[in-house]
Amino acid sequence: MTGEATTVVVHENTAASVGAGGVEVFGTPMMIGLMEMASWLAVDKHLDEGYVSVGVLVNVRHLAATPIGQRVRATARLAEIDGRRLVFEVEAYDERQKIGEGIHERAIVNLERFMQRLG
Repeated sequence: MTGEATTVVVHENTAASVGAGGVEVFGTPMMIGLMEMASWLAVDKHLDEGYVSVGVLVNVRHLAATPIGQRVRATARLAEIDGRRLVFEVEAYDERQKIGEGIHERAIVNLERFMQRLG
């Protein structure tokens, strides 16, 4: 299973906007979020009703800076299923090059029980 998510770099998703270095380039937290979205999209439609996946681990490298105005695409490939644990190989690309890579893990949970634990 694979998933893909895209965005365009604007001021609101730069490192400067989130207070992570003051540089007007695509922020690492936003790249991770895009990778998580691609992973979620890869499996969400395949889960039983009432179940969702939630992120539990991120181990990625941000390889290159992406300036404002460029499109960024994150991809996720489901590499392993271990019970409720899902392991994805994730990558991100801008219009020029690969900008990130790593592993993202998600857990399948029952949404109602998950939300009850929060209260």
